Amino acid sequence: MAKDSSFDVVSEVNMQEVDNAFQQTTREISQRYDLKDSGATIELSKGDKLFTINAPADFVSKQIIEVLSSKLIKRGIDLKAVSWDAPQAASGGTVRVLGHIVEGIDQATAKKINKDIKDQKLKVKVTIEADKLRVSSASKDALQTVIQFLRDQDYGQPLQFTNYR
Repeated sequence: MAKDSSFDVVSEVNMQEVDNAFQQTTREISQRYDLKDSGATIELSKGDKLFTINAPADFVSKQIIEVLSSKLIKRGIDLKAVSWDAPQAASGGTVRVLGHIVEGIDQATAKKINKDIKDQKLKVKVTIEADKLRVSSASKDALQTVIQFLRDQDYGQPLQFTNYR
């Protein structure tokens, strides 16, 4: 009997690349004519995986988000990895926007992925393990079909496939 093959479905973000994009964004904010004297700031809390943008107006915060998004794309980070809150009024008439870096697959998303895979009626077994899913099957073709199916779906966060055995 052949040994089962498997792979893991994970949602990870390379924090070093996020930090590099953050550094490039702060450099561009300090050099761009329309942003440099606006008093806008961006901060990155690596421990909390959180961006904080303080800006004098909502349109300035949107410009900073656009700059950061372009830097993240150039660094190979999927924009689904950052979820932005609605702008909040802060002290002094400024606007604060928080961006959360999403890592790991939460239980609700994992159950939805599991259900979608089972609806495909393939001979695969899906196991939810903390913040990742393990998909195993005797057929490597079935695993390839699952990978292709998941790439075509949108779960609101980037998915990577690792540990292919």
